[in-house]
Amino acid sequence: MSEATPDDRYRLITRRLQEVLGGDIVKTLLVQGKTPKCYWGTAPTGRPHVGYFVPLTKIADFLRADVEVKILLADIHAFLDNMKAPLELVGHRTKYYKFVLLAVFESLGIPTSRLTFIEGSSYQLTKEYNLDNYRLCATVTEHDAKKAGAEVVKQVESPLLSGLLYPGLQALDEQYLDVDFQFGGVDQRKIFTFAELYLPRLGYAKRAHLMNAMVPGLAGGKMSSSDPDSKIDFLDPPDAVRRKIKKAFCEEGNVTDNGVLAFVEAVLIPISELRLERAASTANGSAVSLANGDGSKDEGAQKPFVFDGAPPGTVFSVSRDEKYGGPLHFSSYDALREAFETRQVHPKDLKNVVADALVSLLSPIRKRFEESKEWQEVTERAYPSPVPEKKKKKEKVYHPPPPGKGRNANVATTHPAANATASTGQTDDPPLSSTAETGSTNAN
Repeated sequence: MSEATPDDRYRLITRRLQEVLGGDIVKTLLVQGKTPKCYWGTAPTGRPHVGYFVPLTKIADFLRADVEVKILLADIHAFLDNMKAPLELVGHRTKYYKFVLLAVFESLGIPTSRLTFIEGSSYQLTKEYNLDNYRLCATVTEHDAKKAGAEVVKQVESPLLSGLLYPGLQALDEQYLDVDFQFGGVDQRKIFTFAELYLPRLGYAKRAHLMNAMVPGLAGGKMSSSDPDSKIDFLDPPDAVRRKIKKAFCEEGNVTDNGVLAFVEAVLIPISELRLERAASTANGSAVSLANGDGSKDEGAQKPFVFDGAPPGTVFSVSRDEKYGGPLHFSSYDALREAFETRQVHPKDLKNVVADALVSLLSPIRKRFEESKEWQEVTERAYPSPVPEKKKKKEKVYHPPPPGKGRNANVATTHPAANATASTGQTDDPPLSSTAETGSTNAN
């Protein structure tokens, strides 16, 4: 995008974001003709889900605007976050994440040759980094560290000290990765403002921060790796995808608490627009596609989520039975939202088209997984199947019955003393004193 103006590049960098902090830093670099550098980080804990399409699609915009992008696989952070990833699994999960991210980027037509993958442990264990961490710890209050990580670090009744280190390390990453801005979800806003406050106190530059909206779970709330019913895994088979979409909350006319509709806004329409722009670039004879800056082949250049014969400007189509008016075409999310609110779009029709779109998106990713033995082996190591606990057999413990019952009852009927008692009609044993005095062992 070398012919674009600084304003054009800035609009592309910041479109569809929920919030931008320090945008002037990015603008200044663009005006000066420099290449902005950014990083997006992810901690390899639970298995990544389709919510990751949001930042990964946005990274395509960064690349198109000639931004240098670094992907941080934050293995140390994963371990520190309340041990979400045990130390013995972190290395395997880091490899798993890289496999997934590469497959998703390639399926979307994003050139991986222009991305740099970095593992946090490659520099976070150095003397210099740790010295800066100590300097930061000597400056940051416990209150500020806890507040910064409140939305990201798992909150428990008795938090570990490691959770307090998390925000500081993420702030230092901006310096050690040598970037101009950090990109992440709006749930990281407090960590971003923490970095803006404390990095200058260490003598380092203040960075810009760009934030995308969070994708709601299918049942409402945040889409989470730890809740299998709230999210769709990148490797879910088609039947699992359709089942989860079918079960998702999608009340007719409800546009404020609707995970399916929100997914269309955050994931499907941006991907559809990306593909439409790529197609337009190719049609205009551009040597380089909108997603690619190196002329590489677009493996993920599938059709946008638009039906054949849709009017120009359509970014999303919804199938509908002819008796209800036939398919609907929308030029923006706002138009779709209004149609759903006024009940022109039925939840079943919306779910069907979303399920179809997701199946088509995940198909090349799952195909790559099935063709890669190494990826399959890494998956087994990273997320081993839980071993069911064997039920311990209860040990039989012998409890003797009370006198006169069970085995004791048989003894009582054959004991000589009992026979003697029965023949004389005596029912009481002789006094212990008389036995002791006479030395007799039998009753007379």
